[in-house]
Amino acid sequence: MLEAHQYLRQFSIKPSVQRSAVMNFLLNNRIHPTIDEIYMALSPNMPTLSKTTVYNTLDLFVEKGAVRPLVIDEKNARYDVDISAHAHFMCKSCGAVHDIFNVNPSYFTLPQSDKFNINAVEISYSGICNVCKGN
Repeated sequence: MLEAHQYLRQFSIKPSVQRSAVMNFLLNNRIHPTIDEIYMALSPNMPTLSKTTVYNTLDLFVEKGAVRPLVIDEKNARYDVDISAHAHFMCKSCGAVHDIFNVNPSYFTLPQSDKFNINAVEISYSGICNVCKGN
């Protein structure tokens, strides 16, 4: 697994204590966390950390292409450190978000349009996961 400092430098992000902590959390917790989840996980060991700092840090990570925001959750923004082309599944019962990698790669090809400047494709599915279904 990449160290947070190395990962940040790949995207021309200057590592700071807060940035490294947030990135380390993302690299080691592939749960597509919300800002609140990141803040709650890090704040006990970083009393000076604020939700605003987490928000601004994630905003920088998105701007630099180090993470991508997910719009799969209607209530909260979620973040994914895996920036490869893949889809997501959200369980409507427990709220967990899972990666789906076996999606046809052509679905992620950006269509050309004279009417729009398309720069991203997001594919998401929803339903009930096997844990909640009891399988």
